[in-house]
Amino acid sequence: MKSKSIILTLWIAGLISCAGVIARTTISTDMSAFLPRTNSAAQIALTDQVSRGAASHLVLIDISGAAPNILAAVSRNMAARLRPQRDFIDVQNGDKHSADGITNYFVHHRYLLASNVNPEMFTVSGLHTALEGDISLLGTDIGGLVQSTLASDPTGEMLTLADQFQKPPSPRIVDGVWVSPDAKNALLLVTTRAPGFDVGQQQHALTLIQNAFASAKANTLAASNVQIRETGPGVFAVDIRNTTKTDVTRLSILASAGAVTLLFFAYRAPLMLVLGLLPVISGALAATAAVSLVFGFVHGVTLGFGVTLIGESLDYAIYLFTQTGRNEEAKDTLRRIWPILWLGAIISIIGFSAMVFSSFVGFSQLGLFSIVGLSVAICVTHFVLPALIPKGFVARGSTAFATPIVMLINHKSRLIPFTVLIVLIASTALMLHRGGMWDGNLQNLSPVPQNLQVLDQILRHDLHVPNSRYFAVFQANSEQHALQDSESIAPILQDLVAKGRLTSFGLPSSILPSERAQLTRQASLPDAVVLHRNLDQALIGLPFRPETFSPFFADVAHTRNSKLITQSSLPKPLSLEVQSMLMKDQDGWIVLAPLLTVSEPRNISSTFSNSPKVHVVLLDLNVVSANLLKIFQRDATTLACVGCGFISVTLIIGLRSLRRAVRVALPLASSVIVTASLLIFNDGKLSIFMVVGFLLIVAVGSNYCLFFERLPQMPEARVRALASVVLANSCTVSAYGLMSFSRIPVLHDIGATVAMGTFLTLLFGAIISTPRREFLS
Repeated sequence: MKSKSIILTLWIAGLISCAGVIARTTISTDMSAFLPRTNSAAQIALTDQVSRGAASHLVLIDISGAAPNILAAVSRNMAARLRPQRDFIDVQNGDKHSADGITNYFVHHRYLLASNVNPEMFTVSGLHTALEGDISLLGTDIGGLVQSTLASDPTGEMLTLADQFQKPPSPRIVDGVWVSPDAKNALLLVTTRAPGFDVGQQQHALTLIQNAFASAKANTLAASNVQIRETGPGVFAVDIRNTTKTDVTRLSILASAGAVTLLFFAYRAPLMLVLGLLPVISGALAATAAVSLVFGFVHGVTLGFGVTLIGESLDYAIYLFTQTGRNEEAKDTLRRIWPILWLGAIISIIGFSAMVFSSFVGFSQLGLFSIVGLSVAICVTHFVLPALIPKGFVARGSTAFATPIVMLINHKSRLIPFTVLIVLIASTALMLHRGGMWDGNLQNLSPVPQNLQVLDQILRHDLHVPNSRYFAVFQANSEQHALQDSESIAPILQDLVAKGRLTSFGLPSSILPSERAQLTRQASLPDAVVLHRNLDQALIGLPFRPETFSPFFADVAHTRNSKLITQSSLPKPLSLEVQSMLMKDQDGWIVLAPLLTVSEPRNISSTFSNSPKVHVVLLDLNVVSANLLKIFQRDATTLACVGCGFISVTLIIGLRSLRRAVRVALPLASSVIVTASLLIFNDGKLSIFMVVGFLLIVAVGSNYCLFFERLPQMPEARVRALASVVLANSCTVSAYGLMSFSRIPVLHDIGATVAMGTFLTLLFGAIISTPRREFLS
C-alpha cells in the first residue's frame, strides 16, 4: 500500500510539473522549422528570405466595392490612421506622403550616396558642364523635376541616384492613390515592424489594419459596400496559426470522443474510460513539456501530431483492460502480457527515435514528442493503472471486437495466396509507376490555402512587388568589406542591365555605402570659398544668377561636416531592406543582391565567374527549393530505412528467433508496399511526410503482429487478446484517420498514410503472423 501511494504521488507531482512548464511554453507556427539546419549560403538565403527578409514584413492590401474616388478617399483615410502607429514602419498608397522619409533621406545624403561624386564635378569646367546639361533637360519629360531641384542640385545627383537605386515601376495612380490596372481596386503596401514569423505581432498589426479600414469606411460617404483583402507572409502566418489551432483542437476533441465511444462500448464502465485516458494525458503533458525544455518552443504541428498519441498510447491501456480475464487481477494480466507490451513499446520508440536525428527541427520535435509520450504512457500503464483498476473488472463488451478477425484467421490458408497476389500487384505498380513517385512541387507542402496564394500573386503583380527568384550572392569577412565588394560589382550589374540580361537589381551599398566610399566622396566636396568661386566662373555665359544656388552651397557645406551614414541612421524601411541584403552568419557576412526579370541566367553566371575582384554566385531560388526538397526526401527516406533497420534488429533480439521475426516483419513490409501503391494510384505522388508515415506503420503495426505471433493457448485468453488488438487498431486508425482531414499537409499526409497502413497491418498480420493452426470453429 505504501509503494502504491508513493507511485501515485510521484505521478501526480510529475503531471503538475509538466503543466507548469507548458504554462510558460511558446507555441510556434513558423514553417521554417521544417526546413533543414544547414550551413549552405543558398539555403540560409532561402530561409532568411522566407521568414526574416524585408519581404516577410509586407502586407499587401486591396480595397474594392465602390467608385475610384470613394476608394481613394478610403485609402487616404486609412493610410493616415496607420502611419502614426508604431507597429508599422512604412505605409504607402501612392499619395504625396508615401515614402516621404525615404525621399528626404536620399535628398539630404545624396553626395555620400551617389557613386559618381568626385572632385572634378565641383571644378569650374565640371559645374559648367553640369549646368549646360540641366538646361538641355529643361525641355524634356523630366524638365519639371530638373527645374524643381536645380537650385539645390545643379550637378544632378538625384537623377544619378534614381538610376543607381533601381526600383520597379510604381502602380497606376488614379485620384492621387495607387490602383489596380483596371482602376477597380485601391492598393496599399504596408511594412510591419515585426517580421512575418512573429505571429502574435502580425495578428496585432492585422487587427490595427482592420480597425483603420473600419474607421475609414465609416468616415467616407457612399463607402458602405467597400471591402478589404490582405495578403503577405504575415497574413499567411496568422492564417496558418489559426488553422493549426482549429485543426488541433477539433481533431483532439473528435479523436477523444471516438476513443471514449469505443472504450465505453467495450468496457461499459465510466471509470475505465477515465483510466484508459490516463496514459494518453500523461504522455501528452510530458511530451509537450520535454519538447519545450529541449527546443525552447513547441511547434503547432507537433501538437497536432500529438493527436496520434490518443491512438497509440491508448493501445497500452486497451491491451491491459481487454486481456484481463475472469478471476484475474490486472497486475497478473500485466505480468503475462508485459514481454509483448514492452517489446512493442520499444519497437515504437526506436521507430520514432530515428526522427530525432533529422536535420529538420520540426521532425526532431515530432520524434522527441513521440518518444517521451510513449515512454511515459507505457510507464503509467505499468505502474499506475494496476493500482487503480478495481478488482473483478472484466471488459464485458470487448469480445465482440474479436469476431471479424477470428473469421479471417480461420480462413487464412485460403487468404494467403490472395494476400501474396495483392502484394505482388502493388510491388509491380510501384516499379512500373511513370513520372516518378515523388511529389516534386514544394508548394504542395505549404499549408497556405490556394485562394490566399492566388490573391498574393494578383496583388504582387498589381503593386509591382518583385517576387525575387535570382540573387547575386557573395561572402566577406566583415560588414565593410561586404559593402566594398557590393560597390565593386555594381558596374557589372549595371552592364548586365544595359545588355538586357536583367531589368534592375538591388545592392546594400546603394543604400548604405561603405565608410571608405563615403569618406572619399566627402573629401571630394570643396570648402565654401572654393565652391562659390568655381560656381561664379561656371555661370559665365549661362542664364543663371549665383544667388539662385544658395541651397546648393548649404547642402554641400552640411555634407562636408556631417557624420557618416550608418545602418542605425537609416530610415526604418531602408534599414530593413539593407538587413535583408546584408546578413551576418557564423563565418562572416553574406550579401544577397536581388536580380529582377533575369534572362539568360547561364550568361549571367558566366559573367560572375569572370569577376576579378569578388567571387559572385548566381543563386536561383527555384533550384535551391528543388534541392531542398531532395534533401527533405533523402532525409525522410534515410530516417525511415534506419528506423526500420533498428526495428528489425530489435525484433530478432526480442523474439530470439529469425523465423519469428520474419513472421512479424512480413505483414509490416506488405502493408507499406500496398499503402504506397494505393497512395500513388491514379497518378498520385508520395510526399516526404508519407515516408515518415511508412515508418510509423512499422512502429505501430509491429504491436499487432507481436500479439498475433504470440497468441495465448487458452481459447478465452486468445479471444481477449484478439479483441484487444482490434480495439487498439480501431482507436489508432480513427485517430490517424481524423488527422488525415487536417488542412496542414504534414498532418494530412501522415494521417492518411498511417490510418491506411495500420488497418492493412491488422489484416495482413492476422493472415501471416498467426500460428499455422485452425483457430476457432
